[in-house]
Amino acid sequence: MPLNDPYAPLPDTELVRLALRDEAAFEALVRRHAAGVHRLAASMVGPGAADDVVQEVFISLHRSLKTFRGEAKFSTWLHRVTLNACYGALKARTTVPLSQEPEPRAPHSPVHRSEQAQVRERLAAALNQLPRDQREAIALRELSGLDYAEIAQITGAELGTVKSRIARARAALRAWLTNAGVTP
Repeated sequence: MPLNDPYAPLPDTELVRLALRDEAAFEALVRRHAAGVHRLAASMVGPGAADDVVQEVFISLHRSLKTFRGEAKFSTWLHRVTLNACYGALKARTTVPLSQEPEPRAPHSPVHRSEQAQVRERLAAALNQLPRDQREAIALRELSGLDYAEIAQITGAELGTVKSRIARARAALRAWLTNAGVTP
């Protein structure tokens, strides 16, 4: 974020209002939310395709910002747009790779890096084994840090359903990873 960013203290609702007529405000909105959108996209489509999804999300956001009515939090609306872009990207694929190029890592020992890469690959494979509704719920909770009520609003599911999807996803991930030799 640039130093002395005049948009930094503004809440999302005000920033959205300004972004409708001020490109700099829209850029501030992108800077504020890009990392979270990327994390969610990477969990849904993999790190290799996440950049394309993020670009699609913000292009879509720019086109449709005037339709945001403010009935929900902006971040809730943005997560829904992100999930829709992820599902579009997944639908466009002919195959879904289970392993992708690992993200750049801080310098560590080669053994530690190799172990981390293996765990990351196994986790990505385990996430891909989950039903769509569970993968969506666990990604929104664990990677985007949303609370259960926000997830319910984004997915259109009841609060109890969201809680059970997350519990089932955690149990399934734990079992899958344990069977793959990853210990918690």
